Order: sequence, then structure tokens, then C-alpha cells
Amino acid sequence: MPVTDTRSPFSERLGALRYLPDLFRQVRAASPRLFAASLGLRLVGACLPVLMLYLAKLILDAIVAEHARPRTVPMEPAAWVSDPHLSHLALLVLGELGLALLSDLIGRLVTLLDGLIADLYSNAATLRLMRHAAALDLAQFEDSAQQDRLERARRQVTGRTSLIAQVFGQVQSVVTLASFAAGVAAFTPWLILLIAAALVPAFLNEWYFTRAGYRLAFTRSPERRRIDYLRYLGASVEAAKEVKLFGLNGYIADLYGGLADKLVSDNRRLAIRRSGWGWLFASLGTLAYYGAYAVIVWRTVSGGFGIGDLAFLAGAFQRLRGLIEGLLLGLTQVAGQAQYLEDLFSFFEIRPQVRSPENPVPFPTPIRVGLVFEDVGFRYAGAADWAVRHLGFTLRAGESIALVGENGAGKTTIVKLMTRLYDPSEGRILLDGVPLSAYDLDDLRARIGAIFQDFVRFDLTAGENVAVGRIVERDDSARIARAAGRGLADAVIERLPARYDQPLGKRFEGGIDLSGGEWQKIALSRLYMREAAILILDEPTAALDARAEADVFRRFRDLSAGRTTVLISHRFSTVRIADRILVLEAGRVLESGTHAELVALEGRYAELFELQAAGYR
Repeated sequence: MPVTDTRSPFSERLGALRYLPDLFRQVRAASPRLFAASLGLRLVGACLPVLMLYLAKLILDAIVAEHARPRTVPMEPAAWVSDPHLSHLALLVLGELGLALLSDLIGRLVTLLDGLIADLYSNAATLRLMRHAAALDLAQFEDSAQQDRLERARRQVTGRTSLIAQVFGQVQSVVTLASFAAGVAAFTPWLILLIAAALVPAFLNEWYFTRAGYRLAFTRSPERRRIDYLRYLGASVEAAKEVKLFGLNGYIADLYGGLADKLVSDNRRLAIRRSGWGWLFASLGTLAYYGAYAVIVWRTVSGGFGIGDLAFLAGAFQRLRGLIEGLLLGLTQVAGQAQYLEDLFSFFEIRPQVRSPENPVPFPTPIRVGLVFEDVGFRYAGAADWAVRHLGFTLRAGESIALVGENGAGKTTIVKLMTRLYDPSEGRILLDGVPLSAYDLDDLRARIGAIFQDFVRFDLTAGENVAVGRIVERDDSARIARAAGRGLADAVIERLPARYDQPLGKRFEGGIDLSGGEWQKIALSRLYMREAAILILDEPTAALDARAEADVFRRFRDLSAGRTTVLISHRFSTVRIADRILVLEAGRVLESGTHAELVALEGRYAELFELQAAGYR
């Protein structure tokens, strides 16, 4: 379903400008010196056009006067120095040349500074976006509307850097316009009002279509995100095998083409309308300019103005027309871009719901009691059914429990609640008698080591892939090697050409990809790198063969002795090593006990165990 924008047309266009001060604070913070230098150069450059035009007027007046002056001797090149009238004319020409050179130099310096400022701002804004996104809740990442919002914000980090130079340019144009208007006002001030009034319709037209362009981009965010996904599917290493195997190239291309054609069609219709109405209203400005020009010519012919005055006024009116039109249209463009800028800064206004308290309780070292789920319920956003409901159990300090149940029983949800990736919708979770929400969030997660089935395969070096388990210790090579040994990844890494410095993955040149089982050993090593108080394995050995899986869990049992651990697996040969097994069904604990006790109970666990065991007979 497309996203709808209910914002009022006119007030929101102006309202979006409220983000400009935030933008300029960010730009100035990126480089105060470059910011001040660019603004200063623009102000100087703004005064040069009227000075150059005024010098041109003086040159014409001097030429007319020179033609009218009687000459008794032939004119020689030396007269430029000896004749005071020609010397004055030569100085005027040299002065205009100097201003032209200075104007060109300032323009190039401004372009250079704007490029440097844009790069610095883009880097700073990207880092801010990454840090803010990292602080948001997992639920906010999983919500499709928020994903659209994040995608729009990500596009604006680099896509709106031109707005900085554009606003600076508007300020420069205002100063230039004021200087030209002051010069023209001494002759025919009312003609300026005529040109300005004639350009207002063109301004309103651009204002309307800029808003229409933004609304189109806003409502098409889901489609653009889907197009990006289809582009990824059609040209990515990760999807290449199955795309080729199932012959999906044509299907993906057709989906992409259909969506892309629709976007192109929408943009084309808008562009055609904008072009047609734009030409019509721009013609009014052209008529007004030539009307003013006719008045100036008539005044000159009738003796009211001199030739220099005519040149100055004609040039000034031409520049004024362009400046006024540029300012009016530029304002619509700035307001339009500010609406896109709103996508970025409004993203920074999103606040996570799962966060640390103002005065957190120190994390218990060691854990003495354990974790207690008290009548816990949780339902995912937009879901009709509860993932878990009326859930209650205790994970004692130093105890190892296994969670068993069919898909959708709530196993992974429990892990996410334990790690505060989510907070319960109902009930509470206690750690040593204190609610999890009372602890510092970063401190809590630093004491929990969790490896999920869908772990990330980082396109980093082998050593860094292990070190992400505790990235602050990434320079501790001994700790990394020890963690790799515990996770059975040391043998994998030793076979690599550059060992721990070997880039992994195929995304970058020189990278080496690993098998699924080898990647899982790397991921398991992260768990030992963390050396956490609570260890969680959520289906981490799915890609390992039976012997490797047995080795992993045997080692895990030995190395995690005395620690609080949670195992999630569909293989009963694995979960039987736990001190206690919880059988989950529909988000509740159906049965609890050791493997032997649950088999003897002849309940749900015994049924599932028998089904799996029958497959090996």
C-alpha cells in the first residue's frame, strides 16, 4: 500500500525550511574555516558584477566624449600614456579587466571550497546517520514504513549537499540584486517592480511543480526500495546460484522493468506538464523585460539618458531580470530540496523505545540468581497473534537450558527479549531480581553472547570476523587466536593464504569465500571472543555435519561450564546435553525437565523425539 503524505501543500513547503538552520549548523561544524571563507568570498563576488557594469558605463561615456573631442594630430599608441583623457580610459579598461580576473578567481575558489565542504559534511552526516540508525530498536528496523523512512534519509545524506551551495548562491544573488537595484533606482525604480510582478507567476508555477515532484518521490519510496532489491537480486554474488539454477533472470528483469517503467512514466508526465506551464509563465517575464528595455531606449533617443546610461540600464535590467527570476525559482528549489532534507532530519527525530534508564543498576558480577520470565507476553507490530503469551520460567545462574519447539513456537523471540532487542508487551523479565529495563542497555548486551542461525558474514579479514564478538579487543591477537581455537575456526584460518589477515567474502578483490560450515565456525568463535556471562546459541550449527556439530557442542559444554547458557536446536542429540529442556508451543512452556524425564513423560517432547529418532533407524 503506498505511503500517503497528508501534509498541507503551502505551509509545509515553507515549514520544511525550518531544517535549514540545522543544515547550516552541521555544515559549519564540519569545517568552520572553510564555511566562513566560502561565505566571505561569495559576498565579495556579489558586488563585482555591478562594479564591472558601472565601469563599462564609464568606458562608453569616455569613448563618446573622446569622439566628440577635436583631434589635431594623428592618434599614436603612446597617446595612451601621454594623453590624460586616454590614460583615464586605459585605467578604466584595466580596472574592468582586473575585476573580471578577480571574479573568475573567486568563482573557482568558491567551487573548490563548496566541493570540500560538501565532502566533509557528507562524511559527518553519514556517520551521524549510521550512529543514529544503530541506536534504533530492532522493531523499527523490521517495520516496512520505517525502512522506507531510513531509505529516504540515506538518499538525502549525499543527495542534498548541493543545497548548501544553492543557499549560499541565493545569498550572493540577493546582495548582487540589491546592488543593481540601488543603481537602477536612481533612474527608473518603477520598472523594477514591473519585472518583479511579471515573474511572480513563473515563481508560483515552479513552487507548485517542485512540491508535486517531492510528493511523487515520497509516495514512490516503497517501489524504489523494491527496485533496489530487484537490482540486487539480479546482479549479486549471494543470489547468483539460485537465480541461475531456477532461471529467474527473466522473471526478475520483468518485475524490475515493470516497476521502472511505471516510475519513468510518472516522472515523464510530471516533466511534460512542468515544461509546458513553465514556458508559458516565463514568457510573461520576457515580455516585461522587453517592455522595460523599450522604455529605456525611448528615453535615450529623447535625450533623457546618455549612451553609457543606456548600456548600464540595459545591462542592469537584463541582470535584474535574471536575478529576480533566479531568486524566485531558486526559492522554490530550496524549499523543494528542504522537503527532501526533512526526510533526513526527521529521521534523526525518531527515538528508540528500548533504551537505557537515566540511573541504571550495575550489572551483577557474577550472576547469582538468574533470569526469571514473569507472565511475559510479546506481539510483533502489526501481527494478530502473540509470539509468546503468559510465558513464565526461570533460567538459574550457571544453568544450561535448551529451548525446543516447532517453528513459530517463540524460541527466537525469547532470545530477543533476553537481549532486550525487544521489550515485553506484557509481564517482565528479571535478572537477579531486577527488571532488565533497569540495567544499562550497552552493559547488558556486552554481558550476553549470542550467535544466531542467520549470522552475518562480514566482508572483513578473518581476524576481524572473529574480533567482532568483542570489537574493542580487535588488536588483541592472542585473544582472537584463543577464541578461534575454542570455536574450531583455527584450522580453517590457518589454511588461508594470509591467515588472520586474509579478507573473506567475494565482495572485494582478494577476498576468499568459505563454506557454510567454515563460516559457522568463524561465527561461533565470536561467542568465545566475547567471554560473556550469558551465552546463547540459536541454531548455530545448521550447516555443520554431524561429527562437526558433536565436536562444537562437546567443546561448548566444556568451555561454558559454570556459565548461564541457552541452546536452541531442532536436533535432540544436541539439546539433551542441557541441564534442563523447555518445550514450547504457541508461545508457552508446555513441558520442562531433563531429556530422560521428558521422554518418560511421554508428552510432546517424547513425540517429537520419536519422530526424529525414527528417521535414523
